Amino acid sequence: MHKTRLEAFSDGVLAIILTIMVLELKVPHGADFPALRPLLPIFLSYVLSFLYVGIYWNNHHHMLSSCRQISGGVLWANLHLLFWLSLTPFATGWMGENHFAPATLAVYGGVLLGSAIAYFVLQNALIAVNGPDSPLAHAVGHDWKGKLSPVLYVVGIVSSFWLPWLAGAAYVAVALIWLIPDPRIERTLTTQPD
Repeated sequence: MHKTRLEAFSDGVLAIILTIMVLELKVPHGADFPALRPLLPIFLSYVLSFLYVGIYWNNHHHMLSSCRQISGGVLWANLHLLFWLSLTPFATGWMGENHFAPATLAVYGGVLLGSAIAYFVLQNALIAVNGPDSPLAHAVGHDWKGKLSPVLYVVGIVSSFWLPWLAGAAYVAVALIWLIPDPRIERTLTTQPD
């Protein structure tokens, strides 16, 4: 199977997710800077979610670039990832509208955790199709970021009811560790013969 349709479809869905999220930013009724103050939680949740979707898009692109083959299982694993990412606008909007209330932080963390698990499933499905000696398998290696992220999401979900600031800090921390580009796949692709 060719991966071009999978890449194009995924790019389209991610672009729609980003578009839906920005539509949650409503124009204030006032014409001065204090009129923007009520939008601050919505804007901050949008920025965080924009970073997350951008990180997933970037890593998804690199991951697929390192693979030659896909399968029906890969298609379903990709849809699984897109399902969780498509919940991001809802979780983002609810969290921002309610000023990071505990339940909204927990649901947001649940969406992040679901997305991380789905990405892991997709990664493993691609490795299964392309083989243990594939560039992706070599690039993933020990994947400390991929193992640390779900732990921090669970910390965020659990702490959202007692220490909401810790939940927010956990979600921001994961975004920051992934924001720094992960050179493993690029480095592996440049050292692999065609």
